[in-house]
Amino acid sequence: MALVWNNIDGKENDIVISSRVRLARNIQDKVMPTLMDKEQADEIKNMVFNSITKSNSAISHQFKIIDMDSSPPLEKQVLVEKHLISPDLAKSRIGSVILQENEEISIMVNEEDHIRMQCILPGFQLNQVWSMADKVDDLIEENISFSFDERLGYLTACPTNVGTGLRASVMLHLPCIVLTGQINSLMEAITKVGLTIRGLYGEGSEFVGDLFQISNQITLGFSEEEIISKLHSVAKETIKRERQIRKYLQDYNPLNIEDKIYRSYGTLKYARSITSEECMKLLSYVRLGIDLGYIEDINIKVINHLMIHTQAGMLQKRYNKKMNEKERDQVRSQYIRESLNN
Repeated sequence: MALVWNNIDGKENDIVISSRVRLARNIQDKVMPTLMDKEQADEIKNMVFNSITKSNSAISHQFKIIDMDSSPPLEKQVLVEKHLISPDLAKSRIGSVILQENEEISIMVNEEDHIRMQCILPGFQLNQVWSMADKVDDLIEENISFSFDERLGYLTACPTNVGTGLRASVMLHLPCIVLTGQINSLMEAITKVGLTIRGLYGEGSEFVGDLFQISNQITLGFSEEEIISKLHSVAKETIKRERQIRKYLQDYNPLNIEDKIYRSYGTLKYARSITSEECMKLLSYVRLGIDLGYIEDINIKVINHLMIHTQAGMLQKRYNKKMNEKERDQVRSQYIRESLNN
C-alpha cells in the first residue's frame, strides 16, 4: 500500500509534504528493550496489540503485527523508506511494528522504548495529527500503565525524550531556499528557537531532493500544545519564505528557474540510467515546475509517489528481484519514464 500522503491532497501541499507526530512511552515495571529477552518482548508486543484490537474503538480491527526477526530484509527496508519504522527497529531481533491498514498509524514496539506510536497525515495538518496521536495514546493507556513521574513527565530511554515524549515534525519541500543558498541561515534560525532541521529520514540522514523535516528538539518543560504551536508557527514562516523566494525568482530570474525545471523534466523523461540522489534532485525541480504552473501535464501526486517508490527497497519490491546499484539505476529510469509518459 502506498503512503497515505502520496495519494491524498493536503493543506499547503505545494510545500508541505506531510505532518507527523510520534509519542514515546514505556510500560510501568517492565524491563527496558535493551535488556529484555524474546519472551519478555513478545509479552510487551501482545499487551500493546491487545490494547488496541480488543478495544471498542472504530479502528480496532485495522491493525496487523510485523515482527522484525521474521520479516525479510527487503520488507524491512521498504518500511524504513516509507517512514513507518526506524532503521534501528529494522535491525532489531525483538522489535515489531503494529501497522494500520492505511498506514496513518504505526506503532513501533521494543525499539529504544517499549512503545513509539506515530501518526502521519498529508500536508500541513499538525493540529489534526496531534489530535489523532493523542487519541491513540489514550486508547492504549486504557489498559496499560505508562512509566510517569509527576515532576519529569513520561520516562523514556533517551533523556531528550523525557517529559511529553513528543516528537512532532513537518516535511517541507524547499527547492528555492536551497537554490538561493539560504538553507544554512534557515537552519541556524530554526536551531535558535529550540527546533531542529533534519533530512528525509530524520536524525543523521542526508538532505536529498530539497526535502527537510523541521521538528521539536525539547520535550521537557513544555506542554504538548506549546510544542505543536511553536512548530506550527516556525513551519508557517518557512512556507512563507519559500513562497517569497519562488515569486522573486519568477519575477527577476525566470530563465534560470525555467531552465532547471525543463532540463530536469527532459532528463527524467528520457534518461536510461539515474542514481537515487540525482533522481531526487530532478524530481524536486519537476515538482517545483508543477507548483509554479510550468508543467501542466503531470499530477503532483505522481512526483510524490516517485520520490518514495524510486528508493532502492521499493524498486526491488516492485520488480520482485534483488538488484545491484547499476541495475537499480537502469530500472529506476525505466520506471520514471513509464510513470511520466502514462
